[in-house]
Order: sequence, then structure tokens, then C-alpha cells
Amino acid sequence: MIAFIVRRLFALLITVWGALTIVFFLYFLLPDDPANLIAGGGNRPVPESVLRNVRHKYGLDKPVIVQYGDYLYKVARFDFGQSYRDNRDVSDIIAERAPASIRLAIWAMAIEASVGIGLGILSAKRKNSLADTSTTIIAAVASAIPVFVLGYAFQQFTGVYAYQHHWPRWLSLPVQRIGPDRWYLGIIPSPEQLRYLVQPAIVLAAVSTVVVARLMRTTMLEVGKSEYVRTARSKGLTEGQITRRHTLRNAMIPVITFLGIDFGTLVTAAILTETVFNWPGLGSKIVQAADSRDLPVLVGLTAVVVIVYGLVNLAVDISYAWFDPRVRLGGEPS
Repeated sequence: MIAFIVRRLFALLITVWGALTIVFFLYFLLPDDPANLIAGGGNRPVPESVLRNVRHKYGLDKPVIVQYGDYLYKVARFDFGQSYRDNRDVSDIIAERAPASIRLAIWAMAIEASVGIGLGILSAKRKNSLADTSTTIIAAVASAIPVFVLGYAFQQFTGVYAYQHHWPRWLSLPVQRIGPDRWYLGIIPSPEQLRYLVQPAIVLAAVSTVVVARLMRTTMLEVGKSEYVRTARSKGLTEGQITRRHTLRNAMIPVITFLGIDFGTLVTAAILTETVFNWPGLGSKIVQAADSRDLPVLVGLTAVVVIVYGLVNLAVDISYAWFDPRVRLGGEPS
């Protein structure tokens, strides 16, 4: 087990280095002069003397490979530098933005797990019924709708349309920003905060909920064909007892694995959702940094995203062996 963890941590280190390297060099392939953007030039000319001073201040007058080496040295000391645009430490920006992304991911995961598993069990227990067919159709439609389209549809329906027609307050939801940012125990939203959280959480969870539902249905049906389920049925156990004691427990193993991996995805791939709802998380800040050519923020937040995803995947691999004793990590199968 220890050898397995060490190997995975080493692989994570290589992945982070690769991601940083790719983002760093892609940055210098983009058009426009970063010094001009930093100096606030935009579409208006900036004096050459100002550009020289900016290049010297941020080390942009050095060869790219030297800048790369300097940056890796700083990162190795957990120094992600300062934002070109805000003059703030990137570490402070990460500390400010990461909680919003994690909270959004946690609640999207809660929706995904509860709704997806529930629909999957319903479809499996009523195979080929109207409920099963309806779930399949809804799943196909939901998975085909892009996230940003679904987000704007929610905003139009529960935001603009609801306010125009004077719907009850609990149905008239805010369509932008994070709201009062009041949470209990770090993750439980206050009643007013919940109104701001509902829409982005549902939109972020939508596609993954469909996948969980189909995966749960498939594994439930597959486990239902196993010999130990037939043996339990022959002993006179009711279908409810079989489901609770045998089918559900074993069918949950691949679902839990998917949920664990997907949590990393929800934290790191919420860029569109955060942008649509102006949610101040890591994803929306990455978009802003890319647009303003803010290299330290862009690379620093990318590193955080890769690290979170890698650590979550490591935890999932370890938990898989915990849930299924037949799996052995770092050794021969028993």
C-alpha cells in the first residue's frame, strides 16, 4: 500500500510539472505583448520606456527558458508569485477562491449522488417500465445540452421569467454572483445563501447525475444476475431484503468510485458554470487570468486544479481497495 501511494504521489508530481510546463510555454505563444497588457495598453499605445520598465520588473526581458527556470524554482518553494493585474500574492487569490469552488462541488456532488442513485435504482427495479424509459430519455436529453446553454436556460426561467411574473420568492432565484457568502460549519449554506447556490449546483451536477443514474441501473441489473442473489432469492428473502443486503451494496462499488473521481472533476472543471453564474471560484478566475494574460495566476491556479484532481483520484484508488477486498494495491491479487 505504501509503495502504491508513493508511486501515485510521484506520478502526481510529474503531472503537475507537465501541466505547469505546458501552460507556461503556451502563454508565450499567444499574440500580443504581455508587457503591453500589464501596463494597461490594450488598444492604446504605451511608451517604450514604460514597456522596458515593466519587462524588467516582471523578468519578461529574460529568455523564456530562463523565466521558466526561475518560475519552477519559486514554485518548488511554494511561491506562485504575484498577480500582474492585481499586485496580490497568488497564494492569497487561491485561498480566497478555492473555498467557493469546493463548496459548489460538494453540493453538486450531493445532488448528483442522491438524484442519480435514486433514479438508477428506480430504473433497475422497474426495468422497461414507463419510469425506466422516461429516465433514459431524460438522461439522453440532459447529456446532450451544453452546460452554458443549461445555465442560461435556468437563469431565464427561474430568474428573469419568475421575477417578471411575480412567482413566489423561493422560485425567484438570483442569477449571478455568490450572495451573502454565509455558511455554517464551512459548507452548510444559510437560507439566503441557498438561493444563490441552487442554480449553479444543479447545472454543475446535471451531466454527471445522468451518468450516475445509468451506471447505477447497469450495475444493479448486472449484480441482480449473480449467483449469490439467486441463492438469496431461493432462501425466501424478499426483494427489499435482497436489494438492501446484497444488490445495492455490491452495485455501489463502481458508483462510489465514479463519484470520487467526479468530485475532482467538479472542483476543476466548473469553469463554464462559474463563468455563467459569475461564481467567484477557481474556474472563473482562470478564465479572467487567461483573458488578461496574468501568467502567475493562470499557472498557479492550474497547479492547484491538477493537485486537487490528483489527490482525489489517489483517495479514490485507496478507497476502492477498502470497499472491495478483492482488490489489492501494490501487490499480487489474492
